[in-house]
Amino acid sequence: MSKIKEMYENVVKPELIKTFNYTSVMETPRIEKIVLNMGVGDAVFNPKVLDDAVEELTLISGQKPVITKAKKSISNFKLREGMPIGAKVTLRGERMYYFLDKLISVALPRVRDFRGISKNAFDGRGNYTVGVREQVIFPDLSLDKVKKVRGMDIVIVTTAKTDQEGRALLSQLGMPFKN
Repeated sequence: MSKIKEMYENVVKPELIKTFNYTSVMETPRIEKIVLNMGVGDAVFNPKVLDDAVEELTLISGQKPVITKAKKSISNFKLREGMPIGAKVTLRGERMYYFLDKLISVALPRVRDFRGISKNAFDGRGNYTVGVREQVIFPDLSLDKVKKVRGMDIVIVTTAKTDQEGRALLSQLGMPFKN
């Protein structure tokens, strides 16, 4: 069992029950899934770029990504409906907890001038999105093999009903929020 899951079961859950006065253990918010999304706009002109993004996401997540396709045609961007323009991975279970642990303890502290992540990136339903400017903060990627520095979105989907509950859950799991 991963360190984060153990901490959630033994420390965070009882603390959340006490804080929010839940009547049932099943009411306590938990992390449902983590979605990693990497948009690759260059893939319109050079489809090979997408292969690099897929390979990097595979190394970071330990799971094969799905290629996302354009929903609409946008002539200004020379984009046709159905063209591949990105890759995403949905992590659940053990892999999700291991990734979260890696994100909190290794990747985020490697960001340049890191002072914590914003408390305001919740969506109103307790889910949190963090944007990463460079994928090289993950230790799984070697700098020599990275051809282009790309950003990615990391969405942490929780079962929390409100942002306050989601923030309490993530900060107790060790998410480094700004004060």
